[in-house]
Amino acid sequence: MAIDWYMDFVDTSYSPAADELICLYYFEPETGISREEAAGRIASESSTGTWTTLYALPPRMKDLEATAFEIEENYVKIAYPPELWEEGNAAQLLSGIAGNIFGMKALKNLRLIDATLPAAYIRHFKGPHFGMEGIRKIMKVHGRPLTGAVPKPKVGFSAKEHAEIGFETWMGGFDFVKDDENLTSTSFNRFDDRVRDLTKKRDEAETLTGDKKSAFLNITAETEVMKKRADLLAEYGWNYAMIDVVVAGTSAVSTLRDYCSDLGLAIHAHRAMHAAFDRNPCHGITMQFLAKIMRLIGVSQIHTGTAVGKLSGTAKESALLADLLREKNTKGSGRMLLDQDWGHIKSAFPVSSGGLHPGLVPDVLDIYGTDLVLLVSGGIHGHPKGTRAGAKAAMQAVEAWSDGLSLDEKAKTSPELAGALEKWGYYKPK
Repeated sequence: MAIDWYMDFVDTSYSPAADELICLYYFEPETGISREEAAGRIASESSTGTWTTLYALPPRMKDLEATAFEIEENYVKIAYPPELWEEGNAAQLLSGIAGNIFGMKALKNLRLIDATLPAAYIRHFKGPHFGMEGIRKIMKVHGRPLTGAVPKPKVGFSAKEHAEIGFETWMGGFDFVKDDENLTSTSFNRFDDRVRDLTKKRDEAETLTGDKKSAFLNITAETEVMKKRADLLAEYGWNYAMIDVVVAGTSAVSTLRDYCSDLGLAIHAHRAMHAAFDRNPCHGITMQFLAKIMRLIGVSQIHTGTAVGKLSGTAKESALLADLLREKNTKGSGRMLLDQDWGHIKSAFPVSSGGLHPGLVPDVLDIYGTDLVLLVSGGIHGHPKGTRAGAKAAMQAVEAWSDGLSLDEKAKTSPELAGALEKWGYYKPK
């Protein structure tokens, strides 16, 4: 008598239907487990299977089984019937395709690389409220990256000090001031105080420059608290809320997407904690899949790395993530990305941040082009002449790239950029 039925979930001659959800995994079987059995275990545990054969099953259950249909080396594609997934519930999807399977003893390593989400699944999600063009229209910025900076160090300033640095950032030409991931409402910088102080400085900067100014204020907390903080942002005329989307979770982000949209707020998604499960190339979940889920549930932008700054990630990965967020039809890229038709889902901005300074701006723009949010923080606040000069230097670096000039050439007529290059040159932080 058979004990298990894992091979029932493997059929290499199977052709998935158009409405099935397709996942691409990398996997490493434990000693004594064949690749086919390992693939079957993944498909089984993520759909209708269990560890042993059962006494009886209704015939219709066969139609709910996931099918491992393509196994090449240590990669497998698995097709999932649409009936397995609740409409509009991203958390439930993750419970299946990124749930118990990661703890199976039969696998040394498992990595969810990507998933093709069929039109029938996507239609139950709203995606970003504004899209890139909507954000550009709000900010009245076209033809260049949106720019922003975190007051540094990332925590420690009072609300008043934070706002003063924000003012200098705006006056240097930047569009946004940003809270960092671990600044919410601390004893030395309460959220409500920061909102009020930044509002005064924003209004002053807009009057002096004639440009639209904004901020990514971090509302991350328990869901009801996030709602109250979003209300305050709307009351003071802000157009963004920032959420640490990984630690908050897909359910909270889904709730806040609708709540913020009703208030006219876009969502800036910080990816804090992502590397806990996406940095190991053999195990966990990729950043591209995380970005896909966040675009699906409705953030307006999410951090995607720099490739040249202090955080891990290659130029190819950054460009791939950017396309995943910006394109209406994402083309597959070997074993890194699957095809995706986004249907009615609007675009989202990639955000490049982490260890940047003016000398690295052209490298980032070579990777991303101009449709991105460029965050240069320590690299403006550390400028020898201060924050305002640092922001001007970064904007001059953007201008140089747009005009096809080298930074050294631009620096001849741009003293702020010259000062930045004298300090940092083209140094890439480690």
